[in-house]
Amino acid sequence: MNDYRPLTSEEIEVLKSNDCWAEDWTSVNVSEDFKPNYMHRVMLYGEVNIGSFNKNVEVSQGFVKHSGINNATLRNVTIGDDCLIENVGNFINNYTIGDDCYISNISTMETTEGATFGEGNLVSVLNEVGEGNVILFSDLNSQLAAFMVKHFSDKELKENIRQLIKTDIENKAPERGQIGSNVKIVNTKEITNCVINDLCEVNGASRLSDCTLLGSVHGNVYIGTGVIIENSIIAEGSSVINSVKIQDCFVGEACQLSNGFTASASVFFANSYMSNGEACAAFCGPFTASHHKSSLLIGGMFSFYNAGSATNFSNHAYKMGPMHWGTLERGSKTASGAYLLMPATLGSFSVCFGKLMHHPNTRNLPFAYLIADGDKMFLIPGRNITTVGLYRDIKKWPKRDLRAPENRKSIVNFDWLSPFSVGEILKGKKILESLREVTGDNVSQYLYHEYIIPATSLHKGIKYYDIALRIYMGAVLKRVLKRDPAITPPSTQTGVGDWDDLSGLLLPVSEEERIVKDMREGNIETIQQLLERFEEINNNYREYQWAWTYSVICDYYGISEITLEDANRIHEDYIRARRSWIAEIKKDAEKEYAMGDVEEEVFRNFVNNLDKEVEYEN
Repeated sequence: MNDYRPLTSEEIEVLKSNDCWAEDWTSVNVSEDFKPNYMHRVMLYGEVNIGSFNKNVEVSQGFVKHSGINNATLRNVTIGDDCLIENVGNFINNYTIGDDCYISNISTMETTEGATFGEGNLVSVLNEVGEGNVILFSDLNSQLAAFMVKHFSDKELKENIRQLIKTDIENKAPERGQIGSNVKIVNTKEITNCVINDLCEVNGASRLSDCTLLGSVHGNVYIGTGVIIENSIIAEGSSVINSVKIQDCFVGEACQLSNGFTASASVFFANSYMSNGEACAAFCGPFTASHHKSSLLIGGMFSFYNAGSATNFSNHAYKMGPMHWGTLERGSKTASGAYLLMPATLGSFSVCFGKLMHHPNTRNLPFAYLIADGDKMFLIPGRNITTVGLYRDIKKWPKRDLRAPENRKSIVNFDWLSPFSVGEILKGKKILESLREVTGDNVSQYLYHEYIIPATSLHKGIKYYDIALRIYMGAVLKRVLKRDPAITPPSTQTGVGDWDDLSGLLLPVSEEERIVKDMREGNIETIQQLLERFEEINNNYREYQWAWTYSVICDYYGISEITLEDANRIHEDYIRARRSWIAEIKKDAEKEYAMGDVEEEVFRNFVNNLDKEVEYEN
């Protein structure tokens, strides 16, 4: 911003001749090279600081106007250089505006007493009627939000986190509303108590109230026609367009909300896409997608999730209120018309069909199909491992990360086979083998809780889990051999044991517990230090993964250490497993092609890509 000086008497006379008026001309200050002839019909109240008018401003492609202020009422406003502000229907009050901004055809822009700018807003996700378990603030990422939700019942930890966030917010809080540089705000009715960072655009919005838009050179924020946003934060690279209405929400990097989507008390992270439907108390982790008008995401935790049309969740037993919630672990999908009765937990990469009752808990049977057929509930374990859909998903997600490298606050680990998912596979394989051992082979079906597992599906499930397990072990060992041909055993035991998925961050449970311990003992003193701990764990992922995988390989093959001879055998198993996996996916593609509505070129291209998978075997 400029060093401002008082107006000269000559400048005041020019302004008066241009139909400008000031409550007190001595309270109006301007930049050294201020030109009064670029202001017309402007009313000035309180303390007003105005920059220079030296440049043209592009108001539409190929259409430029000279910077200046026309037809506006300003009170307690500071304006940077080379802005064009025109046709303000009501007023701009208590705002600081940066350089090179274009503000036109707006009604009101104001900062009022008690403004929060969306920072520090406490919302309750998952439990719709809960006390509030996530604090919205600019540096929130999916890991911290998931951490807050998971450990909400730990009162000491909860209070420590909240104090760190409160301190961070207080240290950064502006005295009044801020508009950054190179911001465009046009055809918008109301902007109250907002911080709008550099390079953002607000075009045709109805109302922004107590919001922060986190634009930067690495990713701007676009707010479009008819949008209403209240008590929310929109992160870099995101767009909210076409009459979206959100309240008490956090929208993370590179998310898209469009076409009348509505949401309250929900969080969306890293490349999530929401259109037409509704979300309430939803935790939408990285790559959560809902496209359809009749879909409702309520009381659920999701990531890498796709909601089919008319997907619905019931968080209300009509007894004690809408307090139930569930988790669909990474990669899950719900087919068109799917219904899930909460509480429920679905294992990684599961797919739901129909009206699923009985509160399913299939965390230890990942990659499953859950199918409702009337009153019967079927479980097909491991089925999704060999589908075209899974293959396409795991290939597309890394390519669809639209975040600039500088804006990747939320950590996203794309490994579909990891100590987390393979840990579930190991447990699932044992469950199926135990069911077969206890019930015997001479049956047509098995029962798992309230779900029926057809006998053929159980046998295939064991087979598919084993294929995935051998692919995983071989892939990790192949990576280690490239950097360490001697296959040195792990230098740490960190990673051995259970793992968790903290909304995109795959980590050993022991490391998460260590963070909890350090938070309680006061060893983490700022919120940035806590966020850095998540980054540190992610940076050590391969080391922790190797510790876990080494132990799994030894258990699986009945060896105490991995020799080069063992490595050759594991690699041969890996190649056979990969080829079996690709063959099953090819059969799935052929089955869909036989339905008659897949173009031959599309089918051939897909099969050709599958054939190229042999290139990744060594």
